[in-house]
Amino acid sequence: MKKTILAAITLLLMAAPAYAAPSVNGSTGLINTPSADVLQEGQFSLGYYHLKDGGVGSFTMNVTGKLEVGAAGFRYDSDSSQENHTYVNAKYGLLPETVLTPGIAVGVEDIANVDKRTAYVAASKALPFGFRIHAGVGNGRYDGVFATLEKTINPVGILTGNNVFPATTLIAEWDGHTMNYGARLAVVPGLKMDVGRRDHQTYFGASFTY
Repeated sequence: MKKTILAAITLLLMAAPAYAAPSVNGSTGLINTPSADVLQEGQFSLGYYHLKDGGVGSFTMNVTGKLEVGAAGFRYDSDSSQENHTYVNAKYGLLPETVLTPGIAVGVEDIANVDKRTAYVAASKALPFGFRIHAGVGNGRYDGVFATLEKTINPVGILTGNNVFPATTLIAEWDGHTMNYGARLAVVPGLKMDVGRRDHQTYFGASFTY
């Protein structure tokens, strides 16, 4: 019995992400939705996502140990029907994730309400075998409940030439309006590449957390 419990704890710890990454909206999270993850004290992240008719660049940093703040600037092509705007975001970690309990955070995206101010509560929990679940509730862009399931694949021993194929996280997300799908590759510690379908359109991007 003790061995079973220890094995389960080990699997849960292995499932926890080593580095956070920004969502398209700038807050630490997945594709369109935030997670309960908050950057650690002294950390910052840079991100860029190329969208069908433009792109978004973001910068987020930890300021007090549990509070992260940042901005995401959306810039669209001249022939796009959408207007350029910048979100100012903040997220506070209420409870850290443990082996037995989920992490919980509260946050606000687009504080200045230049597009659509959105407040939310998010919870995240690692599961055995590389799975992790995120769920939350919010207004504005999320319009109720949002949820995400991710599965991290660590292909130990799979080689491509002299390089180990990077660990990859597969993402399936309901953002309150649509289903989004993506893959996040951990190229080197802190550096991740993303590709997938968001709002029925292809996106790709990169982020660095230090």
